[in-house]
Amino acid sequence: MSTIFLDVTRLVNRLYDGLLPTGVDRVGLAYIEKYGARARAVLSERGFSTVLTERSSQQTFDAVLSSTRNKTSIRALIARACFNRLRETRLNGILLHTSHNGMEFSRYYRAMARRQIRPVFMVHDLIPLTHAEYCRPGVDATHRHRIQTALKHASGLIANSQATLDSLAVEAQRASLPLPPTVVAHLASGVSHSHPTPRPLPAPYFVMLGTIEPRKNHWFILHVWRRLIEQLGAAAPKLLIIGRRGWECENVVDMLERCESLKGVVIEEAHCSDEQLHTYLQHAQALLFPSFVEGYGMPLAEALALKVPVLASDLDVFHEIADDIPDYLDPLDGPGWRARIHAYARADSPERAAQLTRIERFREPTWAEHFERVDGFLETLR
Repeated sequence: MSTIFLDVTRLVNRLYDGLLPTGVDRVGLAYIEKYGARARAVLSERGFSTVLTERSSQQTFDAVLSSTRNKTSIRALIARACFNRLRETRLNGILLHTSHNGMEFSRYYRAMARRQIRPVFMVHDLIPLTHAEYCRPGVDATHRHRIQTALKHASGLIANSQATLDSLAVEAQRASLPLPPTVVAHLASGVSHSHPTPRPLPAPYFVMLGTIEPRKNHWFILHVWRRLIEQLGAAAPKLLIIGRRGWECENVVDMLERCESLKGVVIEEAHCSDEQLHTYLQHAQALLFPSFVEGYGMPLAEALALKVPVLASDLDVFHEIADDIPDYLDPLDGPGWRARIHAYARADSPERAAQLTRIERFREPTWAEHFERVDGFLETLR
């Protein structure tokens, strides 16, 4: 079997910065757990890359999988690993790159070709191309360059959903570029089915999960909540917002910090461990997922895996993952969201009970299924 190479640059950088893992990071960690014992680590910067020795690779994988955040030891480990890198000729194998970082540099692919390593990238979304208005200025051009460079040079592409692959095919056609071999492999939720935990809040509450950014639609939900408070007063349910503050979200920050009626009712959790997250989800009336666009939507899978109801935007990718189990609404239907949240907040809610019945037939995506598809795909590339 060909050697597997794993680019762990993003994971190492985020470990060094002390940041909690995002959905993209969780995918990278799962790939280390699957392939790390027989893989080599790759580190890269602006397309320049180095392949680490077996020992340095294992030390790097162990550091990334560890919860330790010691900057000095990480810096020393990386310096030592780069000094003791592999001889970079005719290594022969397949590179698995699970983030978008660095995929826009042609020199990265040329270096892999010299080593006889075939690069396979995971594509998480094309949101900067399809919905540039929800991203930082200039990200659309950068991401288009990433995608088109991958279309030209990658040996294969893994899409996290059929919706992402459909967008990828549209971009390939638009750019008059051939689509490399591809596979769709859904992502596991990452939920560990632990024992029930004590309820963290006494009152009914809902959860929003994800970085605060325009496409997640936090501003809309905060206005919905202000109206709920006007209608219900002290009986209004709580809203727990889990996720760090991102970009282009000044209007949301203004609401969180300056709207008096929301104080004490809307609770912001910028840093939340997996254990805390699962506790919050387990006891929520529902997860709220009012996004305008998503490439996958791991919080939806996480909530349903914990048998927690979901109120979600009516997006194709959500139907792909969860069929008709969630309650779907238009992401701008204020009265609809307010009415559904009000209904789900009731202890005897028939709407919530109906979804709990539907959740029993949710088929949770697993890493075993994901890697079965990926391994089968890699065999076709060898």
